[in-house]
Amino acid sequence: MDMRPVFLFDLDGTLVDSVYQHVLAWQEALDIEGIPLSVWRIHRKIGMSGGLFTHQLLRETKVEISPERIDRLRRLHAEAYRHHAAKIKPLPGARELLDTLTREQIPWAIATSGRMETAAKNLEALGVDPSKSPVVTRDDVKYAKPDPDLFLAAAARLDTPTTASIVVGDSIWDILAARRCQALGVGVLSGGYGADELERAGAYRVYEDPADILLHLDELGGRR
Repeated sequence: MDMRPVFLFDLDGTLVDSVYQHVLAWQEALDIEGIPLSVWRIHRKIGMSGGLFTHQLLRETKVEISPERIDRLRRLHAEAYRHHAAKIKPLPGARELLDTLTREQIPWAIATSGRMETAAKNLEALGVDPSKSPVVTRDDVKYAKPDPDLFLAAAARLDTPTTASIVVGDSIWDILAARRCQALGVGVLSGGYGADELERAGAYRVYEDPADILLHLDELGGRR
């Protein structure tokens, strides 16, 4: 019996260096809508679902968040993000990690809270073709992180249960979603969250970035 794990990866801050581009894009969108929010507060929300993002906005700013405003914010963010897309690069070791898993016949998929309108540029930078590799985006599920739907859908694409999966993510929202679908959570520091935060959320191991995971792949059951 093949007992090698299945890897389910977040995208932003996990495989591509794009978290701060998202932060700046959201800041531009919020500024246009006249919603004051500090950059550090925006960073803390990257990776969560749009619904949770909206609820936290309401709590922290006390402004009216109508469905029309939510839609405008999403469109403004996507437009602003496209302006930053040229600067987005894969994180160190990301391509090599995916290539190694493929070569070793260890299944992997990508599950991102972003919609394809923003994820497409990240996937292109990473060299991943969503028509050839399993990619699940916010467009494909009803709820995003910290709900487990994205990872459940990604595991289904690989025809494997999440209980046999390793979820790799940079935010507490990834790790919480992993716990909710009984997957093993592994954190990376490349999105800006600290090791202590990721461990408190339930991360089994925390690595610096994809290159560090590749160096320690044997610790996660990935034979090389």
